[in-house]
Amino acid sequence: MAAASSSAAACFLSPSPPPPPRHHSIKHLACAASRSPSPGPSSSRSLALPSPSASASPWPWPRRLRDLLPDETGRILSSATGSLIVALASAALILGDAGSASAFVVATPRKLQADELATVRLFQENTPSVVYITNLAVRQDAFTLDVLEVPQGSGSGFVWDKSGHIVTNFHVIRGASDLRVTLADQTVYEAQVVGFDQDKDVAVLRIKAPTDKLRPIPVGVSADLLVGQKVFAIGNPFGLDHTLTTGVISGLRREISSAATGRPIQDVIQTDAAINPGNSGGPLLDSSGNLIGVNTAIYSPSGASSGVGFSIPVDTVGGIVDQLIKFGKVTRPILGIKFAPDQSVEQLGLSGVLVLDAPPNGPAGKAGLQSTKRDSYGRLILGDIITSVNGTKVTNGSDLYRILDQCKVGEKVTVEVLRGDQKEKIPVILEPKPDES
Repeated sequence: MAAASSSAAACFLSPSPPPPPRHHSIKHLACAASRSPSPGPSSSRSLALPSPSASASPWPWPRRLRDLLPDETGRILSSATGSLIVALASAALILGDAGSASAFVVATPRKLQADELATVRLFQENTPSVVYITNLAVRQDAFTLDVLEVPQGSGSGFVWDKSGHIVTNFHVIRGASDLRVTLADQTVYEAQVVGFDQDKDVAVLRIKAPTDKLRPIPVGVSADLLVGQKVFAIGNPFGLDHTLTTGVISGLRREISSAATGRPIQDVIQTDAAINPGNSGGPLLDSSGNLIGVNTAIYSPSGASSGVGFSIPVDTVGGIVDQLIKFGKVTRPILGIKFAPDQSVEQLGLSGVLVLDAPPNGPAGKAGLQSTKRDSYGRLILGDIITSVNGTKVTNGSDLYRILDQCKVGEKVTVEVLRGDQKEKIPVILEPKPDES
């Protein structure tokens, strides 16, 4: 068996020419039989062929060949079959011995690097927490006058808790008559709006889904982020559900304006991870898979990703979501004024916030701040210019909003204003927005 194995291995693996075929034609067998020696008493395998004259058949050799073929052909075929079995067994033995080392026998599985495995694991573990949100609006058919619900937009969101709360951007759900949330297993649920904060572009929805289908996303911290840190964005760009993009933190403490109110959003995270329309409301994750921000906007003249995306930090989102779930609204303090654009104040050569209107029933009007107005001759009389609040300098509207975000409703603040050529300090008690009271 070992010799057969060696011979089979040499024929299977070496480039030597193949052995001659074992099949013989009838002509070859007849010639071999005619050249065989006369049978002896001790030869049991030799053939005894009578002379042609011993037969009365006019065609003796074909008849004798018919007699010859069954026995001898069977012996030859048996021998050939046995050799074939030995060869196959030898080849199987050789392949069995060399199977672990032969690349052409078993395909080598794809090997991933450690960072690739970590990325794959992060996507698989956090995808069940990301949802697809469809914004439906009511439209009336121009011909039949039938009222229809048609999709007017879509976006992303993520599961906040086991109670079915979903966090997304306000501009994703703005103007919707109906909202639908699609989970990772493609089950669709009707969603109800719990509350929203237009100034920070955050909204909370709720769906009635089994708790075993809800996987809350792990919440991290955004206060200790560093530029250059790797981040991952999961969302539904252009309606393509559950898409992963990677990048780094390009900048911190950026400022953007709310898409709904124009109010600035401070301490925004800038990233070069591809964020496209449909990614809005999706999570921005760190390398541990923890939530560090909510993707909200991009800076792009074309509307597609240009490598400059912005996310609201999770430290800001967390406080807003807690208030929306508990009260259904965000109680944010205001001064109750309307102020001039920053460019107008700069053109006057001044620094601060120019008060255009301070309604008498608002906090600033009650405290005595003066509005901009015209005299009897039509000449413009500038109102108070706010230069600081609680000792913190105010140079533009963003500074004023940033200070108010750190205050609470009912808190008394000291507003320093420039009135004419004189500076005055006026105490003001902050109140909530009228539509949130």
